[in-house]
Amino acid sequence: MGESSVSAEVSAGGPGRAGVVPPRPDPPRPDAVPTAGAATAAAGTALTRDGRPVRVLVVDDEPPLAELLSMALRYEGWEARSVGDGAGAVRAVREWRADAVVLDVMLPDTDGLTVLHRLRAESPGVPVLFLTARDAVEDRIAGLTAGGDDYVTKPFSLEEVVARLRGLLRRAGAQQVRDVSLLTVGDLVLDEESHEVWRADEEIRLTATEFELLRFLMRNERRVLSKTQILDRVWSYDFGGQANIVELYISYLRRKIDAGRQPMIHTRRGAGYVLKPGAPDGR
Repeated sequence: MGESSVSAEVSAGGPGRAGVVPPRPDPPRPDAVPTAGAATAAAGTALTRDGRPVRVLVVDDEPPLAELLSMALRYEGWEARSVGDGAGAVRAVREWRADAVVLDVMLPDTDGLTVLHRLRAESPGVPVLFLTARDAVEDRIAGLTAGGDDYVTKPFSLEEVVARLRGLLRRAGAQQVRDVSLLTVGDLVLDEESHEVWRADEEIRLTATEFELLRFLMRNERRVLSKTQILDRVWSYDFGGQANIVELYISYLRRKIDAGRQPMIHTRRGAGYVLKPGAPDGR
């Protein structure tokens, strides 16, 4: 993306081109996101009419941001690929049979509108979500008039991109949903669509950050997650070494999830945190 900023909750600027997120000292690691199998199981998940996972193509000329978007899509249980130019996008849609495309307007070889016309010639029905730093009304109208299905204006959040894609896929009839919104661990239930949480049929009200933290823990049931992994996924940027923010929010969750009940959130000293049903075997 030519001029962009991506985060889960906040946007960040940095050196170089305006609004571009600078590379982190420790880039996202594969172990900070569940494996494809775990994500698929957690989500339920998103399947096409012929039973295969939904495929989303990310078209972006900045590899770190393209990979960040791809990781977020894989976390939802989808398959994701990324290419850095318009020619690669057209080729990938043809050969890989992408079900949706996330398309940056600014590309090194051509502009996104030209790429869109070529994509429509190859796959007339594939939904296209534009990423654009242009917030003028006429630019947005031009993208939609050219055949784009939706757009996200930079800076944007990963959650917004995923939510927009879900809507496009549903409207296109490309996605079958199988209990996609519910995560269940023991008597704890989290609805990803309504953002509601229950334990033993009692509703628990969480803040947005508490909800994201609990969702990450539940999607990794019985897996020990380090503070660094949690920071990468829930906050999506380095907190300058202030890992105590994780401890603080874990304590908030414990008061709401575990208070007066059998504990589910456990500490593994020197390793991290794990969520699982049953009595603790040592904190």
